[in-house]
Amino acid sequence: MSDPALGLLMLALIVVVIMMGFATAFTLMGLGIFFGFIAFYNPAEAWWHNRVFDLMVQRTYGAMTNDVLISIPLFVLMGYVMERGALVDKMFYSIQLAFRRVPASLAVATLIVCTFWGIASGLVGAVVVLMGVIAFNPMLRAGYDVKLASGVITAGGTLGILIPPSVMIIVYAAVAGQSVVKLYAAAMFPGFFLSFLYLVYIVGWALINPKIAPKLPEEQTRVPVPAWVPKFQHAYGGNMLLALGHALLAPSRAGNIEVGGRPINYWTLVKNFVLALVPFLLIALTLWGISSAAPTSPPRGRQRRPSLGRARSSISGSGCARLRGQRCSCATTGGWTARASRF
Repeated sequence: MSDPALGLLMLALIVVVIMMGFATAFTLMGLGIFFGFIAFYNPAEAWWHNRVFDLMVQRTYGAMTNDVLISIPLFVLMGYVMERGALVDKMFYSIQLAFRRVPASLAVATLIVCTFWGIASGLVGAVVVLMGVIAFNPMLRAGYDVKLASGVITAGGTLGILIPPSVMIIVYAAVAGQSVVKLYAAAMFPGFFLSFLYLVYIVGWALINPKIAPKLPEEQTRVPVPAWVPKFQHAYGGNMLLALGHALLAPSRAGNIEVGGRPINYWTLVKNFVLALVPFLLIALTLWGISSAAPTSPPRGRQRRPSLGRARSSISGSGCARLRGQRCSCATTGGWTARASRF
């Protein structure tokens, strides 16, 4: 059997064996060793001298000594911690309330959560399974079209292999010998732009055909708030952030409002004000980190280039000269040195 036919047969058997329910890792390993043994078999040598065994040991050692692949289990751990902490449920509910006025708000919230969840885990299967459990049933109960609900989850799950940090990019960089940072930089814009195109398509489809994504009932778009919040807003104003800032300067009216049977103290006002400022602080720190990490070019007109004439005069003459602590031999370099840091 020729090598191309052997490769096609191996690919076909991989699909068949995986569809039969065998584990993917053992399927790839077993079929690789089996077909590698057939491809490298030499009747003149003993079967235990087959080159596939040497290749297996070398690839295992190469994977164990590759520093880039260390980040893959850490990404999986990060996704597991986020899943066990129920952060995805809270994120989905928060984004759903934030986009409640947008057509197909549940689908939009699902796609946004898929995008950020793909960034956190870097995997496709984990995103699709988790979002299928969290978002698929709410969209069906709200009367969403089955094609729209399943398509949003499937399309959003594929963004995890493109938007950095991505496990697939790390594996590809390790196999192809490319820089992970450069691949991340190249995949950043296409990943977010593809997510934006998905959003435009979902909203446009919902505007053209509203039956596929009915509006949510009014009771599902309201957030239950504590009983003291309306009283606090009536005393200081409707904007909660400004009201908390005003209460820090004039806390006398806040003392007449009770929280859990006790009047609001100054420490409660400070704590709520800091919690309200956390998103703005995170955005400011992110922007500051990006701006500080950007390379800055020195101002023009202040760079002094070395004088070629002075360097030539210092080298010529006796035949040997010292240029910043490095010796120059005229007999070997003809009066010039390539090691001189002056050039």
